[in-house]
Amino acid sequence: MKNILFITADQWRGDCLSALGHKVNTPNLDALARESVLFKKHYANAVPCGPSRASLHTGMYLQNHRSGTNGTPLDARHTNWAKELKSINLEPALFGYTDTSHDPREFSTDHKNLKSYEGVLPGIKPVLQMGTEPHAWAYWLRTKEVEIPEQHFKLYTNKIEGTEYEDGGATPLGLALPKELNDTPFMVEKIIDYISGQKNSWCVHLSLLRPHPPWIAPEPFNRMYPPAELMKFNRKERKVDEARQHPFLNAFLNKTGYQAPENDKKLARLKASYFGLMSEVDQNLGVLFDYLKKNNFWNNTLIIFTSDHGEQIGDHWLLGKLGYFDESYHIPLIIRDPNNYQYKGKIIEEYTENVDVMPTMLDWFDLPLPVQCDGQSLLPFLKNDKTPSNWRDAAHWEYDFRDIVEGSAMEKSLGLTHHQCTLNVLRDDEYKYVHFTNLPPLFFDLKKDPGEFVDQSKNPDYASMVLHYSQKMLSWRMNHDEQTLTHIKLTEEGPAYREAPRY
Repeated sequence: MKNILFITADQWRGDCLSALGHKVNTPNLDALARESVLFKKHYANAVPCGPSRASLHTGMYLQNHRSGTNGTPLDARHTNWAKELKSINLEPALFGYTDTSHDPREFSTDHKNLKSYEGVLPGIKPVLQMGTEPHAWAYWLRTKEVEIPEQHFKLYTNKIEGTEYEDGGATPLGLALPKELNDTPFMVEKIIDYISGQKNSWCVHLSLLRPHPPWIAPEPFNRMYPPAELMKFNRKERKVDEARQHPFLNAFLNKTGYQAPENDKKLARLKASYFGLMSEVDQNLGVLFDYLKKNNFWNNTLIIFTSDHGEQIGDHWLLGKLGYFDESYHIPLIIRDPNNYQYKGKIIEEYTENVDVMPTMLDWFDLPLPVQCDGQSLLPFLKNDKTPSNWRDAAHWEYDFRDIVEGSAMEKSLGLTHHQCTLNVLRDDEYKYVHFTNLPPLFFDLKKDPGEFVDQSKNPDYASMVLHYSQKMLSWRMNHDEQTLTHIKLTEEGPAYREAPRY
């Protein structure tokens, strides 16, 4: 019997594991990593949630699946890992959300189901659906005789009474709910209930909201990380100096929702709560892992832990996920294959991406890989002590920054059309090249400037390297554009596949 536990923790930065020397305390994920393979240079392929998860679930780059923003429909032509697993009579179960925007051609003409972009990935069964309004959690809390606010979202935002840290309080205020009633333990409890009732192989996708905002952690996690110790940020001394780097950065540093607070105490308080929510997730994953061990699931379950994207949390004077900085795209990846123990505890230094997750899951079940997939299976890293041939030497990601909510405001500020609001990034150990559709490029020497503060694109000393990396970017895009054309042609009559390599 083979099972899969596929976990995503929303907005988790790749450096935030104590196994990697970070101050955030993650003992259960550290223990998982000791029995697994940890991919140190793993990156999301897009931000925010919708386009990133489209890449994660289809194995395709944004330029190919074209679901570029939250709310942009995902073409029904594309298959995904859930659909492929159903072909072997394995019905994937969802606990959480997938932020999938459905192809409107799949609905009836009255469009009653198109009131929200938060749909469920085709092929997956929503056993416990959570989204912007966490109704399932609210109904569960009612059974615990908890008073529920009329707007269920306030369950995330209501705090205990007191003085907030930046106003003189000793610590960040905690969530009004006790930790045992928060959304993360609720979802873990329901997953355990579900797994305990399974008689055959199962596949569970646990999509946790935390540590995504609102950044309000329950007691005692709100007190785990003193804000006074978190005042260091990767940024220039003044926001105005940061903004001079590029017109794109200047625009977002002046855009509502992306500006970090200029009050460092408030910003450090947000970071403390962000870290606290990570430790809360870790503690509850420990409960789930213990259940698997005690009930004979540990040694027949493929476990994948990752995220959809990272978080700026004050670095470069920004909040959220956007643009080209590593903080928004570098994310964790831990994979435990119970069939391969010889390389447990191994840390992989090669570049891996979220488009590799779907191929890995299908490979574990010996399923062929759809032609659409831009990624590759990661199982060779778990089976062999060598890097697969022709493995990528850099990470790639894309960002579609057209302003869907405010119309053309962002585009006008940058002098762009909607179709020109895109950027592509190629990043390796030495350099980072950022290509904009109709704005100047950026080029960073990461050895000399790991914080990404000095653009070398106009420095004549770097002219040959800028040309070299722009050509590498063009080759990467042309290669995957050609793959997409092949996919479109072949899938006119259904998904097409290529034989998966065996290692």
